[in-house]
Amino acid sequence: MSLRVGVIGAGAMGADHIRTIATSIPAARVAEVYDFDVDRAYAIAQPVFANVATSAEALIDSSAVDAVLICSPDDTHAALVRACIAAGKHVLCEKPLAVTADDSMSVVEAEVAAGRQMVQLGFMRRYDPGYREMRKTLRDGQIGTARLVHCLHRNVSSQTSSTSEGIVTGSMVHELDIVGWLLDDEVDSIRVESPVAEGLRDPQLATIWMRSGVIVSAEVFVNAAYGYDVRCEVVGTSGTVSLVPPTPTSIRRAGMDGVHVRDDFIGRFADAYRLELGAWAEDALNGVVHGPSAWDGYVANVIAEAGVASLTSGVREPVTLAPRPTLYSPIEYS
Repeated sequence: MSLRVGVIGAGAMGADHIRTIATSIPAARVAEVYDFDVDRAYAIAQPVFANVATSAEALIDSSAVDAVLICSPDDTHAALVRACIAAGKHVLCEKPLAVTADDSMSVVEAEVAAGRQMVQLGFMRRYDPGYREMRKTLRDGQIGTARLVHCLHRNVSSQTSSTSEGIVTGSMVHELDIVGWLLDDEVDSIRVESPVAEGLRDPQLATIWMRSGVIVSAEVFVNAAYGYDVRCEVVGTSGTVSLVPPTPTSIRRAGMDGVHVRDDFIGRFADAYRLELGAWAEDALNGVVHGPSAWDGYVANVIAEAGVASLTSGVREPVTLAPRPTLYSPIEYS
């Protein structure tokens, strides 16, 4: 049986997911595509023999669609996910789940009312082989007890994080999610600062205090100019473990020795996206959710809102979560 997927949003992310499903995910096929740019929708849909829907709502309600992949603008996510829940269809929504924590909670409440999990969030770093190996190293006790984590996240340039607040909610949100997953821990509080006082406050540096006492530093620089660069190191009591970005070749040229730095996140995390989509398709066929949940999306929104508040206040801000519904029992990841 093949999962018939409807894709909402055919921009760079949606188009890449469509190509990945068509070429690398045997358990799924793209059945319908919707984008507000009809010409773009047809251009992306035709090579994979998919139909073009007249609206996002029509796609969600279509009898030819079993599950939905949401790659539309951030401010549409919460309403579209709620519509998928109402239609009883599994959905993979690109981050963030919503623009605000309250909107994220509305999705959680809708899913709890439905009585079963159908929502997965696109926190693809949890599927990245490097991050997964780091997590296994920590769980196996190979570096002792974690004490510090250092994260770095740089882009060539960014249109999606074009405001100071958007750097936290749209880019740093990956770090805000991954550190809790790596450490099996929760964020207690956060402080976000920038050396830039006016205009776009980029770069930004977050200090994150975990409930266990681990301290995390997270630098995000969305206009770093030189390339797309993601790093992570966990410092333990008996060693360290670091993320080693994939660098298949080293070049010596013009008196320099180095490796190529990618310029886009899609290329850097291609394996993660492929593994994420494959796991989601299998789970949707089996009616389960094992990936990042709607609750994880809500948690990331709450931490991000505290980070935005800190960027304004200049002080350490607490992270206060609503009680976790029993529907979202902690998941053991392999």
